[in-house]
Amino acid sequence: MADIISRDGTWSFDGDTVRIVPGSKAHPVRQDLGELAVPLRAVAGVSFEPDRKGGRLRLRLRAGACPVLRAAEGRLKDAADPYQLVVEKDRTGVAEYLVDEIRNALLIEQVPDGPVDGFLLPGPSVPVSGGGGDGTASFDGRTVRLTWNWKAEESKTAGGAVTLTLPEVTGVRWVPAIGLENGSLRFDRGGAVSAAPADDHDVLLRRLRELGELYEAGILTDEEFATAKRAVLKRL
Repeated sequence: MADIISRDGTWSFDGDTVRIVPGSKAHPVRQDLGELAVPLRAVAGVSFEPDRKGGRLRLRLRAGACPVLRAAEGRLKDAADPYQLVVEKDRTGVAEYLVDEIRNALLIEQVPDGPVDGFLLPGPSVPVSGGGGDGTASFDGRTVRLTWNWKAEESKTAGGAVTLTLPEVTGVRWVPAIGLENGSLRFDRGGAVSAAPADDHDVLLRRLRELGELYEAGILTDEEFATAKRAVLKRL
């Protein structure tokens, strides 16, 4: 058994499973996911990156093994990534030992580092919900429900809440805003997913208005506003 305990969380390895428990002050995404049991066959590699304050453990999973990483499409920040751990300076030796143990097990078991055919870890527990700028999306394992608040466009509020059964949903995507950290959640229904949704033009126009409001409020600097505006205009 090899384990490491830090303020950011706890990792342990028993030869078959890497068990990850987030710390009490970890990012909300990691808190919501809770304890994770990662089977060795889902691991593609592991590393420890030292720095002046200690370092960071990184567990690299095989492509397609984790539904959370699949949904995030590489957009998770370090603090929100459940497969990273901040290590204090006095724990670097333990971190390096843990890395050696996992790497040795990968070699002994001859675990390939290529993609997998199906998920090897469970997704977040349901029901799950999240609020946004113009409403709330919730999922109970069978249906997706979208409810709107007073900030939503009239076309949305006029139609009322939207309920989608799981067979209706062909995909779900997080579409980040250009130059900003926020964005929109898109649910695809039936047919092939278009690379450029029909409402992209309206979305970009709304983004221009939002950028203007943020600039007027002093949240964006002249340079940030100009850069984000140019990026939006290129897509119109």
